[in-house]
Amino acid sequence: MNRAYVLGAGLAGCEAAWQLACRGIPVTLYEMKPKKLTPAHKSADFAELVCSNSLRAAGIENAVGLLKEEMRRLGSLIMCAADATRVEAGGALAVDREKFSSYITDKIRTHENITVEECEITRLPDARPLIVATGPLTTEPLAESIRQYFGGMEFLGFYDAAAPIVTFDSVDMTSAYFKSRYDKGTADYINCPMNEAEYKAFLEALISAEQAQVHGFEDDKVFEGCMPVEVMARRGYDTLRYGPLKPVGLRDPKSGQTPYAVVQLRRDNREGTLYNIVGFQTHLRFGEQKRVFSMIPALKNAEFVRYGVMHRNTYIKSPGLLNEDYSVKGDENLYFAGQMTGVEGYVESASSGLLAGLSLACKLTGKPIPSFPQTTAIGALGMYVSSGSVGDFQPMNINFGIMPPLEVRIKVKKEKNAAIAARSLSVIDGINEKIQGDKK
Repeated sequence: MNRAYVLGAGLAGCEAAWQLACRGIPVTLYEMKPKKLTPAHKSADFAELVCSNSLRAAGIENAVGLLKEEMRRLGSLIMCAADATRVEAGGALAVDREKFSSYITDKIRTHENITVEECEITRLPDARPLIVATGPLTTEPLAESIRQYFGGMEFLGFYDAAAPIVTFDSVDMTSAYFKSRYDKGTADYINCPMNEAEYKAFLEALISAEQAQVHGFEDDKVFEGCMPVEVMARRGYDTLRYGPLKPVGLRDPKSGQTPYAVVQLRRDNREGTLYNIVGFQTHLRFGEQKRVFSMIPALKNAEFVRYGVMHRNTYIKSPGLLNEDYSVKGDENLYFAGQMTGVEGYVESASSGLLAGLSLACKLTGKPIPSFPQTTAIGALGMYVSSGSVGDFQPMNINFGIMPPLEVRIKVKKEKNAAIAARSLSVIDGINEKIQGDKK
């Protein structure tokens, strides 16, 4: 049996190694800890959760809850660890971080088909098959080697400055309108007007809002290329009105008047189900983003599928480079997994490792490689990464907006999401039945 190689023992790397090893494939897992730690890591254990002990919503009426249930049904190591080390957190899946990492480390180190090599890899190995899952803090020598492998392409930024994304269905269109500035081109933007009183209240809330804690691996460089909206707000009363909230050329067709200020939303996917809040890159805490940005009248009931982030995040231009199973086009025994592919979040990273490991395992054992359609959360993420979205490619959490809508319209959101989840899990059960049959 061919030996497989995995770089990185984060959530994605451990999940990929587990999927391979459980199907009888010998795996060498390379991990630079404990000999070398990133500024974000404190423990020698694998799959360390460094930002939060919450793996987010538990219920399947939420997209990340659905993704977790799909992974459970496919034998995910990460989900086994999460369920075994769960702590009470209301409707969220939270874990004891130390026990979670210890559980995974023990499973990986004691598996008869996994060999752990503790060393730093500074260049992309020639060995194949290979899964690279070194995370958003990939060391600079390896990052440069990967860049050269892809023909000198540029990473999208060592520091990620991403604005929040909301669902179209949650935008109050009675308070908004489609229009391009000066009516040039097509009306691709949703414009969210504010009067003077609304703008003043929004500005005051934005200036006083609480910022997220800055971690050791983040420094002042994060602010050089893309200024946070709250920093612009502090520079003067009219700074935003001459910047991202500029109303000039955006006359409201309903009133015939030019608003005092306008927040623009830009279409973020082909289907038009997701919209980016233009110019709202931010360093505010997620709860503060929800509170302050919901003060914009058209966004009073907005559903945020991604909050704004400003942190180091090395990731590749995956659309056009990766297939839907995270293998590289033209070098299909090479896979990438985890946040460096453009998925965002712990669960999403583990999901990509599961799909990469499962796909490679089937390939090496001569089994049919399962196809995960976009109607599944796992498949929707793979499709997003490989196909990209309108505009610049940005990291994305799982959300129902990147999954195809139901054929039948359901008005109640919770019922609609439950129906999407039922559709997905039916497909997952079919895939799992086929996989289990092939293992016999």
